[in-house]
Amino acid sequence: MERLQKIIAQAGVTSRRKAEALIQEGKVKVNGSVVTELGTKVSPHDKIEVNNIPIEREEPVYFLFYKPTGVISAVSDDKGRKVVTDFFHNVNERIFPIGRLDYDTSGVLLLTNDGEFANMLMHPRYNVDKEYIVKVAGIPTKQTLRALERGVRLEDGKTAPAVATLISSDRQKNTAIISLTIHEGRNRQVRRMLEAVGHKVLKLKRERYAFLTVRAMQPGDYRQLKPHEVKRLRDATVT
Repeated sequence: MERLQKIIAQAGVTSRRKAEALIQEGKVKVNGSVVTELGTKVSPHDKIEVNNIPIEREEPVYFLFYKPTGVISAVSDDKGRKVVTDFFHNVNERIFPIGRLDYDTSGVLLLTNDGEFANMLMHPRYNVDKEYIVKVAGIPTKQTLRALERGVRLEDGKTAPAVATLISSDRQKNTAIISLTIHEGRNRQVRRMLEAVGHKVLKLKRERYAFLTVRAMQPGDYRQLKPHEVKRLRDATVT
């Protein structure tokens, strides 16, 4: 038996908090009857409807995926471009990406059918580190790296403190490779941060998400997360 709001959130309908509001507003039915009590528990056999639409319940699954460049972080695309779920040929669950990586960005991406888990990891209050390896035009100075670490002002506000390290530089080609670790998830944030300090991004890879990497994988590969990995990610969102 599980709490009703948890089941709704896990099904990817909405967050647990919004699920609680839907229950209190009388928009949730269990076996045809409206339920407004937040403490209600349901079994796997109970039929649950939200706004008169039955929810589909699956066993939760969690995947680590090495997203290649030239792939959309979505489950469908109206322009017919390749999407991340196209790589999961033998997975029957209705999985979706947790957050997104840009079309031209490769690296670590998590996918799941557990909406509550996804919402927790994407919530801005939880500082889940994401490390990017970036090839840029020009060679950043120490002052530029410190500016990235302190936070730069973008059109949607100043970024949170980060960790920036120069890995290597090529003075002949006037390019550099840096590591940038952030915990926010704004749209195209890494590219915008570097453009704001005068460096165009030439290549971008998300090297690490929390403690997870794709170092032993090839672009397009995926694997299921181990139970202890899922637990560590959950623990990272506990305040």
